[in-house]
Amino acid sequence: MTAVRIVQYNGTATAWNEFSQTVPGFTHCHLHTWGDIFAGTFGHPVHRLAAIGADGALRGTLQLIRVKGPIFGDFLVSLPYLNYGGPLGDVEAVQALAAAAVTQADTARVDLLEMRSLAPLALDLPVSHRKVTVVLPLPESPEALFKQFEAKLRSQIRKPQKEGVTVTTGPDQVDDFYAVFAEHMRDLGTPVLPRALFHRFADAFGSEALFLVARKDGKPIAAGAGLFAGGEFEMIWASALHAFSRAAPNMLIYWRAMELAIARGTARFNFGRCTVGAGTHRFKRQWTGAVDESLHWYQHGAKAAKTPSPDDAKYAWGPRLWKRLPLRIANVVGPMLIRGIP
Repeated sequence: MTAVRIVQYNGTATAWNEFSQTVPGFTHCHLHTWGDIFAGTFGHPVHRLAAIGADGALRGTLQLIRVKGPIFGDFLVSLPYLNYGGPLGDVEAVQALAAAAVTQADTARVDLLEMRSLAPLALDLPVSHRKVTVVLPLPESPEALFKQFEAKLRSQIRKPQKEGVTVTTGPDQVDDFYAVFAEHMRDLGTPVLPRALFHRFADAFGSEALFLVARKDGKPIAAGAGLFAGGEFEMIWASALHAFSRAAPNMLIYWRAMELAIARGTARFNFGRCTVGAGTHRFKRQWTGAVDESLHWYQHGAKAAKTPSPDDAKYAWGPRLWKRLPLRIANVVGPMLIRGIP
């Protein structure tokens, strides 16, 4: 008989977070905070499982979000909209948590259970590697980092500065960030996340959250937002307006974020997930020293089930249609659609 029992977690957010941050494999996606953000923004049900040892001590955690909609299906994901999550703890706890998640998924009859992990886990479940993340180890100074970059990359970082582009940071940048982000997502053909999510993100994480906005002649033209956690900064969302691409403002957004990360003693810069060989992947790999890390998305459900992606041929019509929408309409309808896309 296993020495681990699985229960619905009824403790505090503080206890959950304090435990999680001591466990190897921790990422910011394991924080209790994200469940509160998604529940508050979308109304998604949040299921928090805890692995309890024979001595009553917490040995593992798993936060699952139910994402259900009439178009794309019914999913149980840890965590939707992000790269990681999944069960966290010692091997026995992780296996018990995953088994409990499978049982819960079967009982709820969801189309797919997906537990997203950065690290490989000792689970007997199908695993998808369709996404990677790209990370850049950070040296002790911005000068050392700039020196390691190839000449072409250094020139691209200098270009927006020569064009008069400036970068402003802080929680008061959320609305300007969103103006750029929403237009960029419409141009990509992707429904945009609600503005409220970013305000909740800023409020919940405080100084650990970072918003950056690049401006030219006072106009926001590029933006990024990310989070400091576990010795890493992840640029979770980044956008730039196509009309200003020649000024390369996105290069300055990333460079400024790297400078700030180094100033805080951060060890790694995480560019976020992408598809191998895609344009975003090439952009991230151009930063000299950046390397791929394969993602491990453990799945259980119908054989053909998977979380929706604009790369899927059956959804190819969506981006083509979405790009043609007036921005005002896309910004109203997008948050309603994205609620059902994990």
